[in-house]
Amino acid sequence: MTMTLADQSALTGQDGRVTDEQPTRPKRRTFTKAYKARILAAFDALPEGSPERGALLRKERLYHSHIVHWRKQAESGTLPASTGRPHKSAESEELARLRAENKKLKANTEKLESRNEKLAGELGKTKTALDIAGKVPDVTTVTLCLR
Repeated sequence: MTMTLADQSALTGQDGRVTDEQPTRPKRRTFTKAYKARILAAFDALPEGSPERGALLRKERLYHSHIVHWRKQAESGTLPASTGRPHKSAESEELARLRAENKKLKANTEKLESRNEKLAGELGKTKTALDIAGKVPDVTTVTLCLR
């Protein structure tokens, strides 16, 4: 494996010794709705094409694509609180659970219907064979004999 100087410096401790610890992967940032609105207002207040706009983006560690994306969301009225995965509501979680349960029940129903058809076919064959052999016992006589 080829290691860059950045990789090597990340594996070197403060005392100069090399460690085996890998640096942790950075977490994706999330932004509140208020933060997005504040940055959009500050960005739009600056003159178009001015270096102050770039300075604002650098200071906040943002890209111009953030501004474009947030502006589109603000104009459409769908500016979310964060850029991460949306949280599921209790209703949508319940709906997902019920759909999964419904799927399992449908599969079980199909399995039972298939087995029922198979057993009905076997029963029909057995009745036919008994009719041919003439050995169909009368249910009423059997119950009378047992008493």
